[in-house]
Amino acid sequence: MQSSALKESQVIVNGHQEIAHHGHPDHRMFGVILFLIADSMTFLGFFAAFLIYRAIMPVWPPEGTPELELLVPIINTVILVSSSFVMHKGQVALKKNDIKGLQLWFAITAVMGLAFLLGQGYEYFHAEMGLTTNLFSSCFFALTGFHGLHVTVGVSLILSVLWRSRTEAHYSSSSHFGVEAAEIYWHFVDVIWLILFILVYLL
Repeated sequence: MQSSALKESQVIVNGHQEIAHHGHPDHRMFGVILFLIADSMTFLGFFAAFLIYRAIMPVWPPEGTPELELLVPIINTVILVSSSFVMHKGQVALKKNDIKGLQLWFAITAVMGLAFLLGQGYEYFHAEMGLTTNLFSSCFFALTGFHGLHVTVGVSLILSVLWRSRTEAHYSSSSHFGVEAAEIYWHFVDVIWLILFILVYLL
């Protein structure tokens, strides 16, 4: 007698093996992309507000605002951008069914993400302004803090992939949704940081 429980079967979609439910292809990656588009709207709102404040204020940053140090943010930018290339090596390794390679490159990426967060913490600790000092400082902490939250989530996703990869055959060249989702999210975080860095630190 056939079970009434949901049956899963594997199908080939765009050259990749995916899970199908009752003949319907898996749309989880579409969900991830849709989420990132929605999330980007939040950042877009932050960026738009920042640019509007910059345009209407007679002096920007307001007088008395300490000048931002660039050394730590530049180092952080190099770390975060480089981490995307490091993470992609893990994806390439997985396509060759090299789980050890996946674990190595993802572990390095996680360390780089933590290094970024430590750099941001160092910057906050040594900042000569606070959240309520003025409009610029409020924008600075809101933007960088919200992005830092996303980096934290990204590191958590990477660690989750590393933990799940301990199970034999959990990830393979034909079954790698978790790896792809984590990588796409990480690239998204990197792109957002580049825009933030230019707007807040360089302009």
